[in-house]
Amino acid sequence: MAETKHLVTIKGVKDGLVFVIDDSCPFAEALQELEHKLDNTHRNILAGPVVHVQIKLGKRTSSEEEKEALKEMIGRNGNLLVQSIDSDGSSAEEARKQAPEHVTVYKGIIRSGQTVRHEGHLLFLGDVNPGGTLLCTGDIFVLGALRGMAHAGLEGNERALIAASYMRPTQLRIADVISRPPDEWGIEDASMEFAYIREGSMEIDKINQLHRLRPDHPFGGI
Repeated sequence: MAETKHLVTIKGVKDGLVFVIDDSCPFAEALQELEHKLDNTHRNILAGPVVHVQIKLGKRTSSEEEKEALKEMIGRNGNLLVQSIDSDGSSAEEARKQAPEHVTVYKGIIRSGQTVRHEGHLLFLGDVNPGGTLLCTGDIFVLGALRGMAHAGLEGNERALIAASYMRPTQLRIADVISRPPDEWGIEDASMEFAYIREGSMEIDKINQLHRLRPDHPFGGI
């Protein structure tokens, strides 16, 4: 008869207990086995002083809801205190997604014939003159006059934005989408504006509307 595979393994260590959760089974099955062990086979660990618990998820990437379910189930036994929940399965891409967005600040003037390229989000303090070009893989925010060409989302990111204190460029591009001529935007006052893509077309709006479109954006509170 084949040996039954344990979905949850509980190990004693110097500083308390380690709960190792199998990373190849459905989370609900592992949670069910954990509950069974706490209520039946491992009740002896529930008596006595406070015991610190480390949870090891292996290569499993769990949601915050799943982590809270683990904490709740273990924590309802008064002497068990969850200290950490660790996973070694986060890929570089997952880590990149979870990392806070970083905005780089540049100062100066981009003159005719000059091109500035940047990886990531850029806050440019200065003017982009006619004939100047600003290229960026992320968002572009110009605290100054944008009279040249700006291309955000250079590698295909259609969620990228372009904003400027004075938005009168020769051309705007986001990913592969090119803007309409400035005289078709319908905005005449001097308020800061930003460009974004909606349903495959580029739109222009006032910067105070950014929080409605991207409430999670680093500049969403402007």
